[in-house]
Amino acid sequence: MRKDIKRQAQRAERAATETADAVVADQMKTLAEAFNAQAAVQKRKKKKKKKDELHR
Repeated sequence: MRKDIKRQAQRAERAATETADAVVADQMKTLAEAFNAQAAVQKRKKKKKKKDELHR
């Protein structure tokens, strides 16, 4: 799932660089940042879950 979100972030970044409309480009950059943040949260949760399982 995290991999899919990262892929969506890459697509949004690419769309931001390819579009001529500044407003749309800004929205795509913001969307890419949101996707990257979501992927980072999922990664932290996965690491925490693994760590908790090791300490049981």
